[in-house]
Formats: sequence, C-alpha cells, structure tokens
Amino acid sequence: MGHDGPSLFRTISGEGPTVVLLHGLTAVGSQVIHGSRRLERAGFRTVAYDARAHGRSGIPSPDVPLEQAYGYPALSDDLNAIISESVPDDEPFYLAGSSMGAHTAIGYALNNPERIKGVVLIGPAFAGATPDAESLEPWDLLSIGLRDGGPEGFVEAYAKGLTATSEWRDRLIALARERIQLHEHPDALADALWWIPRSTPFSAIDDLADVSVPALVIASTDEADPGHPQAVAEAWSATIPGAELRVDRPGDTPTAWSGGRLSDVIAEFAAAHA
Repeated sequence: MGHDGPSLFRTISGEGPTVVLLHGLTAVGSQVIHGSRRLERAGFRTVAYDARAHGRSGIPSPDVPLEQAYGYPALSDDLNAIISESVPDDEPFYLAGSSMGAHTAIGYALNNPERIKGVVLIGPAFAGATPDAESLEPWDLLSIGLRDGGPEGFVEAYAKGLTATSEWRDRLIALARERIQLHEHPDALADALWWIPRSTPFSAIDDLADVSVPALVIASTDEADPGHPQAVAEAWSATIPGAELRVDRPGDTPTAWSGGRLSDVIAEFAAAHA
C-alpha cells in the first residue's frame, strides 16, 4: 500500500464521490454495509478495506512492538495509506466507520479535516476514559479464547461475556461466529484484540469539540447491542459541533446490522453535505 505498515486488502466499487468504509474489531471491510450495493446505486464510490491482522490484510513486522503495531496511531496511518492510494488527489471524501472504525475515523478527522466532507460514526464505544483492568477484561478474555481455542474459543468467550437479553443473544452470537471465521491470521488478530483496546483515538470526550467536519452518529439500543452503549453515542453527538444523532427504536434490528438501511442513511447524509 506504499506505507511502512502491512499490506491491506481493499475493494473498490462504483463511481462518484468516495465513501471509505472502516469496520470494527474482529470484523472485515465487507461487513460495514454487509454486501449492500445501495451506495453504488445512489451514485457513490465505495472503498472498503480489512484492517491490519483482519481478514485478508497482512500483519505488522515482528520488529515492531505490539503496543505500537496495534494502536490507533497505526490504524490511522493505514487509513491514510488507503486514502492516498484509493482516493484521487485533492478529491473530497466521506468516512463511515463502525466501532473501532468509528474511533479510527474520528481520530483521523481530528488531525486531517481538510478533505473530509463528513463522517458517519456507527456504534462508538470509547467513552474518553483511560482503559482500566475492568474495561479491558472482556477484550483480554476474547484474545485468550481466540489464541487458545481458535474461532470456537473466541465465540465461547464472547457468549460468556454477553449481557444482552435473550431476544438478541442468539443473533449476537451468530454474528460473532460469522465474522471470526474470516481472518487469515488468527494469532495476530488475538494480538489486536489485546492491544487495540489499550489504545485510545483521543484523550477525552471534550476533544471531540474540535471536530470541524459534519458528523452523523448512529446508536443502537443497549438491549440489542450492549457492547456499543447508547450513552457513548449520545455523548459523542452532544460534543461534536453540529453533529446529528440517529438512535434505533427499541425492538428494532440495529441499523448497524442492516447493510441496505445503513447504506441509505450514509447516502442521505453524504448528499446533504455534498
């Protein structure tokens, strides 16, 4: 990809203004909008990529300390490489990121606002506090489960840590089982699971007051998706100047899980800020 990091698998589709899609931890690029083609049909060009150690992307050099190899500065460098290689020079673009991808996108927007037309932030989970042992424990258990037990070890650890109601529990476990099968470097992904949660995309929620690009924050209800608290999304939208907030209605399938619905929301937001 023309940078010091690992090779990054990417797909490019459609013609028009570019939307760069960033996935969450343990997902892959194609899962942001779950294979939907509605953005392309709406006149947008999509660039989706697998983050380092995810999917078909490569892994960092063993010479790089793990805490540097798997942190938001490195993820931001990868995003910059994707933009440099995949978006025509001086052409404005949009970012749409889910969870870890939302964190990467907002960190990038804080430091590189010049060409960004807008950011769509789906299910942010970082509340601006320094990670402590209690908040890191679920991630550590997932990392250990994947390293010691493979994909089923990951799913077992994930299921044990779920606090979702029975209405959503089976769906969440099925989604976790689906995404964990898609990675070529499971040991490196276990490293990412350990170290990325120890990194922070910004220092405190108040930092988001410096965001200078249009933003839309999409929140799921805690009943359906407890890993991405609604209160965090609300705090992000309240702090980012002029940000819009979209909250799923109780009982509805989260927008983040519906590629077509999410694509429509991204397209509407991008068109409004063209």
